[in-house]
Amino acid sequence: MAKVQTFLNEQIKAGHSVAKVHIMGMVLGAALTRAMREELITMNVARLTTFPPAPSRKNKPWTADEARAFLTAARTEPLYPAFVLLMVYGLRRGEVLGLGWDELDLDELSMSVCWQLQRIDGKLTRTPVKTDAGDRGLPVLPIIYEGFIELAERQMFAQRRAGDSWLETGLVFTTRNGGPIEPRNLSRAFERISERANLRRIRLHDLRHLTATLLKKLGVPPRDAAAILGHAKISTTLEIYTDSDMEDHRKGLAKLAKELFGEADE
Repeated sequence: MAKVQTFLNEQIKAGHSVAKVHIMGMVLGAALTRAMREELITMNVARLTTFPPAPSRKNKPWTADEARAFLTAARTEPLYPAFVLLMVYGLRRGEVLGLGWDELDLDELSMSVCWQLQRIDGKLTRTPVKTDAGDRGLPVLPIIYEGFIELAERQMFAQRRAGDSWLETGLVFTTRNGGPIEPRNLSRAFERISERANLRRIRLHDLRHLTATLLKKLGVPPRDAAAILGHAKISTTLEIYTDSDMEDHRKGLAKLAKELFGEADE
């Protein structure tokens, strides 16, 4: 065992990634397991070795300024309302692309998030959201109300132009002929706009973390944030809410200093 552990430690010291050394360990373990089955050895020492934890690759969400810069850059894009839903409401990509006109009540200024667009057996399919928490009602804010009206007008024009080739899917976000939008294309549009605005590269899914972080900073209770985001477990929301940055540390220590010394030491 000591020889195997020493070998793996040396690989890490030599500059190989933890993930690569994990693979080495798995290959070695599989070989030794086969040797045990053939009764060549009595113990698989690879199972007794330890590995350092893989480094965390948690992406830092955009700041409010970065989010505003993106929305400004995306304002003239046809998919601008989709980005508002992703960033302001924290909807998932599939939930945005699976949203139907039947789920909108623009008179009552409300919408239901109960469907998602997924690729199943190679075909884009609209399926129910996975959890009861994901099936949620949300208010339609003025900024997205205007976007929905613009989308409806644009879709009516596209339908008249397409004629018999129009695909009636009932979706809010469609291709030029009415079909569902490929989820990867929404991600590509996000990446293109981000690059054009010279913004720090993050994943489209990281916008949900941005929404949760901003809700936290604005003092929205975790349970309300969980309902907005459609988290099945409030622990998922609390994990984000317990994330802190240097500004959070600064404010917290300033409050402590004020309590002890009567004034904040900025």
